[in-house]
Amino acid sequence: MKSNRRNRVPRCARLVCGPLFGCTLWAAAAGATGAVTLSPQTLGFVSHAQPLIAITHVRVIDGTGAPARENQTVVLRDGRIAALGRHVRVPKEATVIDGSGKSLIPGLVGMHDHMFYPAPKVNPQAKVAIYPEQPSSFPKLYLAGGVTTIRTTGSTEPYTDLELKKAIDAGLMPGPKMHTTGPYLEGKGALGPQMHELTGADDARATVEYWMDEGATSFKAYMHITRAELSAAIAAAHARGITVTGHLCSIGFTEAADLGIDDLEHGLVVDTEFTAGKQPDVCPDTKAASAHLATLTVDSPEIRQLIRHLVDKHVAVTSTLPVFETFVPGRAPVDQRVLDAMLPQTRTEYLATRERVAAQKDSSWPALFKLEMDFEHAFAKAGGTLLAGLDPTGFGGVIAGYGDQREVELLVEAGFSPLEAIRIATLNGARFLGEEKSIGSIEAGKVADLVLIDGNPASNIKDIEKVITVFKDGVGYDPAKLVQAANGTVGLR
Repeated sequence: MKSNRRNRVPRCARLVCGPLFGCTLWAAAAGATGAVTLSPQTLGFVSHAQPLIAITHVRVIDGTGAPARENQTVVLRDGRIAALGRHVRVPKEATVIDGSGKSLIPGLVGMHDHMFYPAPKVNPQAKVAIYPEQPSSFPKLYLAGGVTTIRTTGSTEPYTDLELKKAIDAGLMPGPKMHTTGPYLEGKGALGPQMHELTGADDARATVEYWMDEGATSFKAYMHITRAELSAAIAAAHARGITVTGHLCSIGFTEAADLGIDDLEHGLVVDTEFTAGKQPDVCPDTKAASAHLATLTVDSPEIRQLIRHLVDKHVAVTSTLPVFETFVPGRAPVDQRVLDAMLPQTRTEYLATRERVAAQKDSSWPALFKLEMDFEHAFAKAGGTLLAGLDPTGFGGVIAGYGDQREVELLVEAGFSPLEAIRIATLNGARFLGEEKSIGSIEAGKVADLVLIDGNPASNIKDIEKVITVFKDGVGYDPAKLVQAANGTVGLR
């Protein structure tokens, strides 16, 4: 299958600023030149716009899993990493940033990073689940959290996602580079009116072909899709080098791997294939499925066999530990940053739901959460490709950017070293997207998508939250300004 190369990063870029019209990011891609003008709105969030920057005395955690390198100099020129090392000469004309006591990591590559979020239930009698787009707050919060590239991994408003991508790429607003999925590929039984219910294999094929033409760069199958529909969608997508992932229920992981799916979202806790009496193409009772899974361990023969099968079939798994953590009674920490981001109505509802979850007795989630962590660690150690995301759904406790950072912290709790967890959240995602030659690690010649951190996440992964500057294409963004502009709006816009 061909790699998806639609969203290639320009080979070189130069930021030129003028007094009247703001800054222009001049980009030269293979065989073509172009210019991106950063709007006054975008420039308001920029802290470093110089075409030549040297970050000195900085710790480099390069995203490959290699040990951190101390006292490095990293030179950024025209949007790319021009040089790095202990004895790199600082160009006389460079703007110098003192990185003493700080760390530089690659920009995070969020692989389950929606642009939507659950709407607050202003009227308790309104039972319909709605997930509106957050086109103002989420792009800013992703970037502020150090996330420079995302895959939307399911869209309730695909046209909005595509237009957001265009606006960000054009410099009209700050945000991460977006790899946009098409609308959910869902069968009968969709959870809300924002999802089209497929009517069969022909509809699945036509849906995929239409949205590829509109600009979708991947697809996500959802819980009630049938094997025939999934097979047709995969064939249509693969014919044009596009990947398909899935949050599945009607189809087990083993079946999906045999059908040729590229990626599976969330991990073991959503796999229903071990449920007694599971019927083909039917999503079983999810509580029963979870109750049975909670009795298993990662060493259970059926789990070990599943891991071997996924690795043999080269099927990736996307970890979304932050959203599952919110379901564990008393588990998820109260993060003031998350509360500050929320619309007041959203905050009130989130805290009330959190209290109800904490009061639950005999919940299966403590066992399921541990099993999921063990599964992800075992899968990666067996040679599987593990990706990282946050999934800002559930009951609203997972917020763009902050959730991506929490995902890395939870990977460390799952048994990965901090260096391994950072690699999963950076280079692994870049490789899956086919972008590893441009992003995902800190190497000379790659695009300057970098995160400057106050501290050392190689020894204390919690330091990943201490973001000072986020560089995207060599332009430095101020996370504090991005956060300030988004606070109090999540749940609304």
